[in-house]
Amino acid sequence: MNKTMPPEFYQLLEEIQAVDFVLVELTLYLDTHPDDYEAIQQFNHYAKQSKTLKKQYEKSYGPLKQYGASYSTYPWSWDDTPWPWQV
Repeated sequence: MNKTMPPEFYQLLEEIQAVDFVLVELTLYLDTHPDDYEAIQQFNHYAKQSKTLKKQYEKSYGPLKQYGASYSTYPWSWDDTPWPWQV
């Protein structure tokens, strides 16, 4: 059963996706420029931001990752929709 989620759900998920996109791009850049101190600082900043946003998301809406990467609430919350990849 799909349930309607509040606008904050979608806003937070979009922010997580944007920050993770920046991390992918910085990773690719750093693979070819490993001595760029400023890029490493940016990467670490966004890595921390990603972790904070994901923690906030999971606290409000449930797990983002499976196989032990995210905790589940009681009762088991993996059957709650929508899942992040469904929106």
